[in-house]
Amino acid sequence: MWIDSHCHLDSREFDADRDEVVALSRAAGVEAIINLPGHIDHFAQAKATRERYGCLTGYGIHPMWVAGPNASSKREDIATLRSWVEREKPDLIGEIGLDFFIPDFDQSEQEWFFSEQLKIARDFDLPVSLHVRRSQDHILKHLRRIKVRGGFAHAFNGSAQQAAEFVKLGFCLGFGGTATFPQAHRVRALLRDVPLENVAVETDAPDIPPSFLGTMGSGQRNSPAYLPRIGELLAEVREISASSFAAATTANVRRMLRAG
Repeated sequence: MWIDSHCHLDSREFDADRDEVVALSRAAGVEAIINLPGHIDHFAQAKATRERYGCLTGYGIHPMWVAGPNASSKREDIATLRSWVEREKPDLIGEIGLDFFIPDFDQSEQEWFFSEQLKIARDFDLPVSLHVRRSQDHILKHLRRIKVRGGFAHAFNGSAQQAAEFVKLGFCLGFGGTATFPQAHRVRALLRDVPLENVAVETDAPDIPPSFLGTMGSGQRNSPAYLPRIGELLAEVREISASSFAAATTANVRRMLRAG
Protein backbone atom coordinates (compact mmCIF):
# COMPACT_ATOMS: atom_id res chain seq x y z
CA MET A 1 0.00 0.00 0.00
CA TRP A 2 1.08 3.57 -0.74
CA ILE A 3 0.41 7.07 0.62
CA ASP A 4 0.46 10.07 -1.70
CA SER A 5 2.23 12.61 0.50
CA HIS A 6 1.39 15.64 -1.65
CA CYS A 7 -1.67 16.04 -3.86
CA HIS A 8 -4.19 18.70 -4.86
CA LEU A 9 -7.28 16.53 -5.20
CA ASP A 10 -9.55 19.53 -4.64
CA SER A 11 -8.13 21.19 -7.77
CA ARG A 12 -10.58 22.07 -10.52
CA GLU A 13 -8.74 19.70 -12.88
CA PHE A 14 -10.50 16.86 -11.04
CA ASP A 15 -13.99 18.38 -10.96
CA ALA A 16 -15.27 16.24 -13.82
CA ASP A 17 -14.10 12.85 -12.52
CA ARG A 18 -12.94 13.14 -8.90
CA ASP A 19 -14.98 10.12 -7.76
CA GLU A 20 -13.43 7.99 -10.49
CA VAL A 21 -9.90 9.22 -9.69
CA VAL A 22 -10.29 8.29 -6.03
CA ALA A 23 -11.78 4.88 -6.91
CA LEU A 24 -8.91 4.14 -9.30
CA SER A 25 -6.38 5.25 -6.69
CA ARG A 26 -7.80 2.91 -4.08
CA ALA A 27 -7.98 0.05 -6.53
CA ALA A 28 -4.30 0.63 -7.41
CA GLY A 29 -3.24 0.37 -3.76
CA VAL A 30 -3.18 3.99 -2.57
CA GLU A 31 -4.37 3.80 1.01
CA ALA A 32 -4.35 7.54 1.71
CA ILE A 33 -3.97 10.88 -0.05
CA ILE A 34 -2.71 14.06 1.59
CA ASN A 35 -4.69 16.89 0.02
CA LEU A 36 -3.18 20.37 0.24
CA PRO A 37 -5.01 23.56 -0.77
CA GLY A 38 -2.98 26.73 -1.22
CA HIS A 39 -5.37 29.62 -0.63
CA ILE A 40 -8.09 30.40 1.89
CA ASP A 41 -10.62 30.48 -0.96
CA HIS A 42 -9.85 26.79 -1.51
CA PHE A 43 -10.31 25.68 2.10
CA ALA A 44 -14.04 24.95 1.83
CA GLN A 45 -13.49 22.69 -1.19
CA ALA A 46 -10.64 20.95 0.61
CA LYS A 47 -12.90 20.37 3.61
CA ALA A 48 -15.59 18.89 1.35
CA THR A 49 -12.98 16.66 -0.30
CA ARG A 50 -11.84 15.47 3.12
CA GLU A 51 -15.38 14.68 4.21
CA ARG A 52 -16.30 12.85 1.00
CA TYR A 53 -13.12 10.81 0.49
CA GLY A 54 -11.45 10.64 3.90
CA CYS A 55 -8.32 12.44 2.72
CA LEU A 56 -5.61 13.52 5.07
CA THR A 57 -5.74 17.29 4.84
CA GLY A 58 -3.62 20.38 5.37
CA TYR A 59 -4.50 24.04 5.26
CA GLY A 60 -2.02 26.67 4.18
CA ILE A 61 -1.30 29.67 1.96
CA HIS A 62 0.97 28.87 -0.97
CA PRO A 63 3.76 31.38 -1.72
CA MET A 64 2.52 31.86 -5.28
CA TRP A 65 -0.64 33.46 -3.86
CA VAL A 66 1.46 35.70 -1.62
CA ALA A 67 3.89 37.42 -3.94
CA GLY A 68 3.95 37.50 -7.70
CA PRO A 69 1.88 38.66 -10.65
CA ASN A 70 -1.28 36.89 -9.41
CA ALA A 71 -0.89 37.53 -5.69
CA SER A 72 -4.20 37.83 -3.85
CA SER A 73 -3.50 36.85 -0.24
CA LYS A 74 -3.71 39.52 2.43
CA ARG A 75 -1.99 39.56 5.81
CA GLU A 76 -5.32 39.18 7.59
CA ASP A 77 -5.63 35.79 5.88
CA ILE A 78 -3.26 34.47 8.55
CA ALA A 79 -5.97 34.97 11.18
CA THR A 80 -8.42 33.13 8.91
CA LEU A 81 -5.99 30.26 8.53
CA ARG A 82 -5.51 30.04 12.29
CA SER A 83 -9.26 29.88 12.85
CA TRP A 84 -9.62 27.11 10.25
CA VAL A 85 -6.84 25.11 11.89
CA GLU A 86 -8.37 25.53 15.35
CA ARG A 87 -11.83 24.53 14.16
CA GLU A 88 -11.09 21.80 11.59
CA LYS A 89 -8.05 20.17 13.23
CA PRO A 90 -6.14 19.31 10.03
CA ASP A 91 -3.38 16.73 9.80
CA LEU A 92 -0.71 19.28 8.85
CA ILE A 93 -0.09 22.85 7.68
CA GLY A 94 0.52 23.21 3.98
CA GLU A 95 1.28 23.86 1.31
CA ILE A 96 3.46 26.69 2.59
CA GLY A 97 6.96 27.88 1.86
CA LEU A 98 9.00 30.14 -0.40
CA ASP A 99 9.28 30.36 -4.17
CA PHE A 100 12.08 32.50 -5.57
CA PHE A 101 11.47 31.33 -9.15
CA ILE A 102 8.15 33.02 -9.88
CA PRO A 103 8.42 36.39 -11.67
CA ASP A 104 8.26 39.62 -9.69
CA PHE A 105 8.24 37.85 -6.35
CA ASP A 106 8.26 39.87 -3.14
CA GLN A 107 10.73 38.03 -0.93
CA SER A 108 9.98 39.92 2.25
CA GLU A 109 6.23 39.33 1.92
CA GLN A 110 6.75 35.64 1.22
CA GLU A 111 8.99 35.31 4.25
CA TRP A 112 6.47 37.08 6.47
CA PHE A 113 3.67 34.71 5.45
CA PHE A 114 5.94 31.68 5.78
CA SER A 115 7.11 32.69 9.24
CA GLU A 116 3.56 33.30 10.47
CA GLN A 117 2.40 29.93 9.15
CA LEU A 118 5.29 28.16 10.84
CA LYS A 119 4.14 29.76 14.09
CA ILE A 120 0.67 28.27 13.56
CA ALA A 121 2.21 24.84 12.96
CA ARG A 122 4.30 25.25 16.10
CA ASP A 123 1.36 26.41 18.21
CA PHE A 124 -0.83 23.48 17.14
CA ASP A 125 2.06 20.96 17.10
CA LEU A 126 1.48 20.05 13.45
CA PRO A 127 3.93 19.00 10.74
CA VAL A 128 4.26 21.12 7.61
CA SER A 129 4.33 20.50 3.88
CA LEU A 130 6.92 22.79 2.33
CA HIS A 131 7.24 24.41 -1.09
CA VAL A 132 10.98 24.98 -1.50
CA ARG A 133 11.60 26.16 -5.07
CA ARG A 134 15.00 27.91 -5.29
CA SER A 135 14.68 28.83 -1.63
CA GLN A 136 16.18 25.96 0.36
CA ASP A 137 18.61 27.98 2.46
CA HIS A 138 16.01 30.61 3.36
CA ILE A 139 13.53 27.88 4.30
CA LEU A 140 16.15 26.29 6.55
CA LYS A 141 16.84 29.66 8.19
CA HIS A 142 13.21 29.98 9.24
CA LEU A 143 12.96 26.33 10.34
CA ARG A 144 15.92 26.79 12.66
CA ARG A 145 14.30 29.87 14.15
CA ILE A 146 10.74 28.55 14.48
CA LYS A 147 10.80 24.91 15.56
CA VAL A 148 8.08 22.71 14.09
CA ARG A 149 7.39 18.99 14.23
CA GLY A 150 9.03 18.08 10.94
CA GLY A 151 7.02 17.30 7.85
CA PHE A 152 7.70 17.09 4.13
CA ALA A 153 9.95 19.08 1.78
CA HIS A 154 7.84 18.73 -1.34
CA ALA A 155 9.44 18.03 -4.76
CA PHE A 156 12.88 18.43 -3.27
CA ASN A 157 15.61 19.38 -5.74
CA GLY A 158 18.28 21.07 -3.64
CA SER A 159 21.85 19.99 -3.00
CA ALA A 160 22.97 16.97 -1.02
CA GLN A 161 24.14 19.32 1.75
CA GLN A 162 20.77 21.04 1.90
CA ALA A 163 19.02 17.66 1.92
CA ALA A 164 21.12 16.63 4.91
CA GLU A 165 20.07 19.77 6.79
CA PHE A 166 16.37 19.05 6.20
CA VAL A 167 16.93 15.49 7.42
CA LYS A 168 18.61 16.83 10.58
CA LEU A 169 15.52 18.93 11.24
CA GLY A 170 13.32 15.84 11.02
CA PHE A 171 11.89 16.19 7.53
CA CYS A 172 11.08 13.70 4.82
CA LEU A 173 11.98 14.70 1.28
CA GLY A 174 9.26 14.24 -1.31
CA PHE A 175 10.02 12.54 -4.62
CA GLY A 176 7.63 12.04 -7.49
CA GLY A 177 7.27 12.47 -11.23
CA THR A 178 10.52 14.36 -11.83
CA ALA A 179 12.63 11.50 -10.46
CA THR A 180 11.08 9.06 -12.94
CA PHE A 181 12.93 10.76 -15.82
CA PRO A 182 16.40 9.26 -16.48
CA GLN A 183 17.78 12.71 -17.33
CA ALA A 184 16.89 14.07 -13.86
CA HIS A 185 20.35 13.13 -12.62
CA ARG A 186 20.56 15.35 -9.53
CA VAL A 187 17.12 14.44 -8.20
CA ARG A 188 17.74 10.73 -8.80
CA ALA A 189 21.10 10.97 -7.02
CA LEU A 190 19.35 12.52 -4.03
CA LEU A 191 16.73 9.78 -4.09
CA ARG A 192 19.48 7.16 -4.00
CA ASP A 193 21.42 8.83 -1.18
CA VAL A 194 18.82 10.19 1.24
CA PRO A 195 18.20 7.80 4.15
CA LEU A 196 15.21 5.63 3.34
CA GLU A 197 13.49 6.68 6.55
CA ASN A 198 13.42 10.24 5.21
CA VAL A 199 11.86 9.53 1.80
CA ALA A 200 8.22 10.16 0.91
CA VAL A 201 6.47 9.48 -2.40
CA GLU A 202 4.17 12.08 -3.92
CA THR A 203 2.35 12.97 -7.11
CA ASP A 204 1.64 16.71 -6.73
CA ALA A 205 -1.34 15.84 -8.92
CA PRO A 206 -2.54 17.32 -11.18
CA ASP A 207 1.00 18.67 -11.64
CA ILE A 208 4.50 17.14 -12.22
CA PRO A 209 3.45 14.27 -14.51
CA PRO A 210 5.77 11.23 -14.56
CA SER A 211 7.80 9.94 -17.47
CA PHE A 212 5.20 7.43 -18.62
CA LEU A 213 2.82 10.28 -19.46
CA GLY A 214 5.23 11.84 -21.95
CA THR A 215 8.19 14.17 -22.05
CA MET A 216 9.12 16.36 -19.09
CA GLY A 217 6.84 19.37 -19.02
CA SER A 218 4.28 17.71 -21.27
CA GLY A 219 1.37 19.22 -19.37
CA GLN A 220 -0.47 15.92 -19.02
CA ARG A 221 -2.67 15.65 -15.93
CA ASN A 222 -1.07 13.70 -13.12
CA SER A 223 -3.24 11.62 -10.77
CA PRO A 224 -2.91 9.93 -7.38
CA ALA A 225 -3.92 6.74 -9.20
CA TYR A 226 -0.45 6.81 -10.80
CA LEU A 227 1.34 6.80 -7.45
CA PRO A 228 2.09 3.03 -7.32
CA ARG A 229 3.61 3.10 -10.81
CA ILE A 230 5.64 6.18 -9.87
CA GLY A 231 6.71 4.39 -6.69
CA GLU A 232 7.85 1.36 -8.66
CA LEU A 233 10.08 3.53 -10.83
CA LEU A 234 11.52 5.27 -7.77
CA ALA A 235 12.17 1.90 -6.15
CA GLU A 236 14.21 0.94 -9.20
CA VAL A 237 16.36 4.03 -8.65
CA ARG A 238 16.83 3.00 -5.00
CA GLU A 239 17.52 -0.59 -6.17
CA ILE A 240 15.03 -2.11 -3.75
CA SER A 241 11.75 -3.95 -4.28
CA ALA A 242 8.61 -1.91 -4.83
CA SER A 243 6.95 -3.63 -1.88
CA SER A 244 9.79 -2.69 0.47
CA PHE A 245 9.80 0.87 -0.84
CA ALA A 246 6.03 1.15 -0.40
CA ALA A 247 6.20 -0.17 3.15
CA ALA A 248 9.03 2.16 4.13
CA THR A 249 7.61 5.34 2.62
CA THR A 250 4.14 4.63 3.99
CA ALA A 251 5.62 4.16 7.47
CA ASN A 252 7.52 7.43 7.06
CA VAL A 253 4.35 9.39 6.31
CA ARG A 254 2.48 7.79 9.20
CA ARG A 255 5.35 8.66 11.52
CA MET A 256 5.35 12.27 10.43
CA LEU A 257 1.60 12.54 10.96
CA ARG A 258 1.57 10.43 14.13
CA ALA A 259 -1.05 8.30 12.43
CA GLY A 260 0.26 4.94 13.50
